[in-house]
Amino acid sequence: MRIDIITVLPELLKSPFEASILKRSIEKGLVEVHFHNLRDYTDKSYNQIDDYQFGGGAGMVMMIEPIDKCITELKSQRNYDEVIYMTPDGSTLNQRMANSLSLVENIIILCGHYKGVDQRVRDTLITKEISIGDYVLSGGELGAAVLCDAIIRLIPGVLNNETSALTDTFQDDLLAPPVYTRPAEYKGLKVPEVLLNGNFPKIEKWREDQAYERTKQLRPDLLDND
Repeated sequence: MRIDIITVLPELLKSPFEASILKRSIEKGLVEVHFHNLRDYTDKSYNQIDDYQFGGGAGMVMMIEPIDKCITELKSQRNYDEVIYMTPDGSTLNQRMANSLSLVENIIILCGHYKGVDQRVRDTLITKEISIGDYVLSGGELGAAVLCDAIIRLIPGVLNNETSALTDTFQDDLLAPPVYTRPAEYKGLKVPEVLLNGNFPKIEKWREDQAYERTKQLRPDLLDND
């Protein structure tokens, strides 16, 4: 997979990809992540990429020209499955969306900034708009990092145990069941006996029941999706 991220602040994005799972996935050659500074695609003085709103109003707007130049250049080099815009009013990122995007080959992610982008960008260049929650950040960079993490960890070979991602919270619209490790008893707190007896069909049934009960208690809205 190749991910191209268009941003005004590439330095804000780089650190998440220089540690842990994301770093290893890049080193293994399982994913390529490239950052493109939008200011490299403007002819305006002072590398300007934003301007005042037509009709007045507070906040600057990212101009269409540098965004179009950058996306056009990238598309001239390869085909892209999705051109994603990170925006608070996009579709809320969920596990199903991450699963689907982990199967594609190439994506572009445009990070919004200021008051957002010229609407013509959204109308003509973007194929998918994604939000990571009902709140506003200073820019789309942190959202892009969250999206990339959610996608990349699902790529085969990224996690040491490839079945791990399949049992995560939100897979099958359920929260994950409780997990325990050694010691089996600590200060009188005991691990459920079913997990210690080696009866794997019973363990699996216990986990399924716990996942359902936790979801029913903590996130009943997920069960309404069925």
